[in-house]
Amino acid sequence: MTDAIVVINAGSSSVKFSVFTLAEAAEPDLFCKGQISGIGTAHARFVAKDATGQAVVDESDEIADHASAAKTLGGWLQAKVSSFNLVAFGHRVVHGGSNYDAPVAVDNAVMANLDALSPLAPLHQPHNLAMIRAVERYDPNLLQVACFDTSFHCGHADVVDRFAIPDVLHQQGVRRYGFHGLSYEYIARTLPEVAPEIAGGRVVVAHLGSGASMCAIENGRSVDSTLGFTALDGLPMGTRCGALDPGVLLYLIQEKQYDATDLERMLYHESGLKGISGISNDVRDLLASDEPMARLALDCFVYRINRELGALAAAMCGLDALVFTAGIGEHAAEIRARVCAKAAWLGIDFDSAANDAGGPRITTAHSKASAWVIPTDEEKMIALHTLDLLKQRDPAGAT
Repeated sequence: MTDAIVVINAGSSSVKFSVFTLAEAAEPDLFCKGQISGIGTAHARFVAKDATGQAVVDESDEIADHASAAKTLGGWLQAKVSSFNLVAFGHRVVHGGSNYDAPVAVDNAVMANLDALSPLAPLHQPHNLAMIRAVERYDPNLLQVACFDTSFHCGHADVVDRFAIPDVLHQQGVRRYGFHGLSYEYIARTLPEVAPEIAGGRVVVAHLGSGASMCAIENGRSVDSTLGFTALDGLPMGTRCGALDPGVLLYLIQEKQYDATDLERMLYHESGLKGISGISNDVRDLLASDEPMARLALDCFVYRINRELGALAAAMCGLDALVFTAGIGEHAAEIRARVCAKAAWLGIDFDSAANDAGGPRITTAHSKASAWVIPTDEEKMIALHTLDLLKQRDPAGAT
């Protein structure tokens, strides 16, 4: 019987999952992937596709909470992958704090540590942990591995991760952590195969999606990132504000009578591209719109990408390559074109035809700094980490 790993990426109202099979001396192989969306509503949707993109389930039903989602997913997995031996679950966990610089097997002590970090990622961490608990109730003997969005950024120089605030607060954990680390780790791992000429160089990766950030990577290691203490910093995102003068928050509290709930709603849900445009948080909608505010939102987005690109290049004392990834980075050719046009001063000689074709290289052969489009795969990265820990636990038994 073939062994299999299930990867879980839980959000506030959805659970994404992938099933990877394990073969002798091979990397995990995608069998199917899907999502349960609309959790907590009467019309939750459960969809899944096989590795070729063919739909294998598309159902709607009421799913009250993450425990119910786990039960629904578990029942489907039992029926669908009954020919496989489920040996482990790998979970995306947004925050590992400063304690975890690598994935870990979950136990009670780990869960207690991760629970304590929930205030630092209130929209993500509790749901990540809810699914771990749900799987434990489903089968307490299964290996569960927590893979952190922060781990790839561990090892930064102290000057990178410090805020200029009293040291006692830094010692209490108020510092820059960085996120989207699983995506950046996958890109760094892929570069030697896709673009070996830049794999050991100074690379800025732009993870542009509904959540967006950028990371300076030198010789495969994170040097700096636009995200900091929370997933609000840096670039404006779909509905998140990006970098914001903290005086704005004081003003809203003192003069506009905002409380913590008001601020959280505004910063996480009413800002970013949606807040500027008043139309949509989706770049596709904004690109298709003739409304001036839609154009302004995209102008702000591109401007901030280029400003952060210059800063991250400065952090590495130069730039050898720029890599676009995630939903916008992989699919929005116009955004890539606008960013590269403004980055000519960094040595990027843009190739519009290659960009329209989707890359992977979107600069000319003589470009001093190259630009690329490389798809990310956070689920595959989680599966690889889970397999590594599975082998550590049972070297003889893991395929």
